[in-house]
Amino acid sequence: MKEKLYTIPLNDAMNARDECPFCFIERDVEQDLLDFTLGSGSSYMESDVREITDKAGFCRAHFKKMFDYGNTLGNGWILKTHYMQINREMKEQFKNYKPGKTSLKDKFKKQTERTNPIGIWAAEKDHSCYICNRFRDTYDRYLDTFFVMYKKDEEFREKVKNSKGFCLHHFGDLCEAAESRLNEKEKAAFFEMSFQLMETNMARLAEDVSWLVEKFDYRNKDADWKNSKDAIQRGMQKLKGGYPADPPYKMNK
Repeated sequence: MKEKLYTIPLNDAMNARDECPFCFIERDVEQDLLDFTLGSGSSYMESDVREITDKAGFCRAHFKKMFDYGNTLGNGWILKTHYMQINREMKEQFKNYKPGKTSLKDKFKKQTERTNPIGIWAAEKDHSCYICNRFRDTYDRYLDTFFVMYKKDEEFREKVKNSKGFCLHHFGDLCEAAESRLNEKEKAAFFEMSFQLMETNMARLAEDVSWLVEKFDYRNKDADWKNSKDAIQRGMQKLKGGYPADPPYKMNK
């Protein structure tokens, strides 16, 4: 399959021989979004962008990454107008709120879901995030592209088969996406290959972590580290995704 602009990131991710190509892509896309949101291009000063960020806001994880990124003025402008939006919404919520009656049964019932309108509104704000939303749209397109390449590009299929597999987080997404992107015959072949790939590479990570632990035994102090020196960060990535050892991504000044 001839390489096209939209296939380059996936090929780059596979060629990186990372623990998970989708972690590789996720990091690149997220960094691009931080650059777009707060970088020197000053997207945060564009009225159409700020209108969206004012409404969507940012999740806790991305607020932390925005703080680490730098650009105090950019973060300040984003927060300034976002606060104006939140305070307007909050006043409207308070204005329309009427406490409901609580029965004796309700007092002793464990709370499994939110029922208070203010609590529901606050929870929606907590989970709403401009960067998460933008990434989710981009990520869905990469899942589509993965299966287009997997079906049409034999070289890409071989790269997948000979890769280090995926982190569990992204592998779950890949399995879900396969249900609608592949026919029955293709699914049978894909799942057989990918299950074996995951079993092999999860066992490899478990072995690396186990040997790292054994290296702390005085009897193994002169033994070869093998592939265990960075087993902690790779082991964490394989289970949950991301790059635990990465330093904060900062603005290029």
